[in-house]
Amino acid sequence: MKIRPLQDRVLVERIDQEEKSSGGIIIPDTAQEKPMEGKVMAVGKGTRNEEGKVYPLDVKKGDRILFGKWSGTEVKLDGKDVIVMKESDIMGVIE
Repeated sequence: MKIRPLQDRVLVERIDQEEKSSGGIIIPDTAQEKPMEGKVMAVGKGTRNEEGKVYPLDVKKGDRILFGKWSGTEVKLDGKDVIVMKESDIMGVIE
C-alpha cells in the first residue's frame, strides 16, 4: 500500500534504540521507552497561506529527525508501525 501525506504532514518510521544500556545491561521490551528518532518516509506538499500559495516543508524524504514522545498518530502500513505527524511536531533534523 502506498500513502501520500497531505499538506504539512510527514510519514515517519521509528529508528529502534539499543537494547543494551551503556553499562551492558540488556533492557527488556517492557521497560524500553518508545524511540523519539525516526526516518522520514514521505512528506506532503506543504502549507497554504490565505492567498493559496504553497510553502514547501523543511524536511525531506530520508531525513533523520527528532520528535516529541507523544507526537503524531501511529498507523500500521504493510505490517510496519509508522507515524503520521505534522511538521510542527518535529523538533529537529539530525545531521
